Amino acid sequence: MSFSARVKEELSHQVGSAMHCRIAEIGAIISGCGRIFQDEKGKVSIKIHTENIAVARKYFTLVKKTYNIDSVICIKSHIHAGRNRIYILEIQNDHDARKILQSVKFMNGSDEIVQDYALVHPLIFQKTCCKRAFLRGMFLCNGSISEPEKTYHFEIVCTTSERAQQLCDIMKTFNIDGKCITRKKYRVVYIKEASQIVDVLNVMEAHVSLMELENIRILKEMRNSVNRRVNCETANISKTVSAAVKQIEDITYIRDTVGFSELTEGLKEVAQLRLDYPEASLVELGKLLSSPVGKSGVNHRLRKLSILAEELRNSKGQKG
Repeated sequence: MSFSARVKEELSHQVGSAMHCRIAEIGAIISGCGRIFQDEKGKVSIKIHTENIAVARKYFTLVKKTYNIDSVICIKSHIHAGRNRIYILEIQNDHDARKILQSVKFMNGSDEIVQDYALVHPLIFQKTCCKRAFLRGMFLCNGSISEPEKTYHFEIVCTTSERAQQLCDIMKTFNIDGKCITRKKYRVVYIKEASQIVDVLNVMEAHVSLMELENIRILKEMRNSVNRRVNCETANISKTVSAAVKQIEDITYIRDTVGFSELTEGLKEVAQLRLDYPEASLVELGKLLSSPVGKSGVNHRLRKLSILAEELRNSKGQKG
């Protein structure tokens, strides 16, 4: 089961104790994956289409607990092999359907179905707890989260820009900055920052999934920190080794051309120590000197030797 599926499975068991919260989530589900029908006789019905059994189970539970209404459940399989089943939940009774639609504000006082039920009436999520339930319902229907081991990405697909803006506005009340992009004919509200995804999981009350993501996030940060440190140390070692090899080449060139007799005692001692201890650091070389000096002092003497070697090479080249 993917991380996204585990989050939805957890959310499907999260049923608000207050009726107004349950109504807010029902409104989100109908808006997100529902259709409202009215036949020629005026009879009203509601259908929910979803490929996720967690969504079907959640909607059935919410409607039963809130209105004591049972939804008719139909399961259809795709013709193409490997595709998911479609779960269709229908409220066929006209009285029951009207009762639900009036409570979620998809039917006005004149018993008329609102034209655009992609947008949920603000009265449905006035309270903070109802905003949480609304976001939960919208994510269940049209949301997804990528595998946190790979990348951080949370999104909810919206059919209209108005619905996307409504979602972003609700997220802002929890200090969550949802961004919008257009993908084909849809508007997608997304979050890419790990800390903000943690926040939105907390808002939707997916606490188990939140802890799982946090654990993965900590492990990834530790792994990245170790990798950065190892890379840094590897680069430093490589730099030190390359410098030592160049120093030994210069000192060997001086020894084989003019010898060490013309060098000062300080340069002669450093040159011999570098040949004797090719893997020693500058600090270690400084401590081996008869009159110990620091890292900068050793580096200064080795630079002088390097300059001398370069001068000898140049003079030899000119003579040649």
